[in-house]
Amino acid sequence: MVKDTFGDRVFDVIIHVVLGLTLLIVLYPLVFVAVASISDPAAVLAGEVWLFPKGFTLMGYEKVFQNGEILNGYANTILYTVIGTLINLVMTTLAAYPLARRDFFGRNGFMALFVFTMFFSGGLIPTYLLVKNLGMVNTMWALVIPNAVSVWNIIIMRTFFQQNIPLEVQESAQMDGCSNIQILLRMVLPLSLPILAVMTLFYSVSHWNAFFNALIYLSDRGKYPLQLILREILIQNNMNDMVQTNEESLAKSLMQAESIKYAVVIIANLPVLMLYPFLQRYFVKGLTIGAVKG
Repeated sequence: MVKDTFGDRVFDVIIHVVLGLTLLIVLYPLVFVAVASISDPAAVLAGEVWLFPKGFTLMGYEKVFQNGEILNGYANTILYTVIGTLINLVMTTLAAYPLARRDFFGRNGFMALFVFTMFFSGGLIPTYLLVKNLGMVNTMWALVIPNAVSVWNIIIMRTFFQQNIPLEVQESAQMDGCSNIQILLRMVLPLSLPILAVMTLFYSVSHWNAFFNALIYLSDRGKYPLQLILREILIQNNMNDMVQTNEESLAKSLMQAESIKYAVVIIANLPVLMLYPFLQRYFVKGLTIGAVKG
């Protein structure tokens, strides 16, 4: 066994210090928001809350769950995320699998067309006019159809299929009478759980955090996703429905508003935080195996 030199040990210490600082920078804001959401708003505004809650209260969460728009936005976001992710997975798989087959005629030409769209697009106004002419404005489909597929994710999934699904297995299945769809459903997809988990995480997080398309295409507040409601609360300070300014003093209303902001941030991110541990074991494997390698 080769002993580490002094330079190796110094390098390890530097790496651990840098990683520790990075972890602190990334993790502390989330911890602070979680702690502030259950602390006395007066203590938070006074700067007395750093790492542990002070003056425990769930007032912010109570106000949030009493608000109909947030609950409706939550339900809409779950609906858009589930349906949008399913469409993404189907479309990405159906595009990536043929491109991974060496016997697919013209696959390089199709791949070039896909890559072309990564660099050049129609822009916002032509896209809006197209969505409008298709009759999808102010519908859920305006949020899930225009982004039904990501070229970058197609490339990652195609690479995974090429490197992990032997062509011989597919040829033997074909000799046994399987059609291309049967090969995909019975042979390829059961062997592709890591990349499917990665794609599910990528697409679901993207849908969960999306608000721009909703801002452009939706006019009915009943169809707003949670992120659009959250944007109004955090950026525009629009929380009149939750803060009863007529009954409360101005100072108390401001403290309630502060507590509500932190509670909303936690509630909005909770599903993603809960989803990640279940997909984490597939995440590194799927992403590294499916990484683009020429």
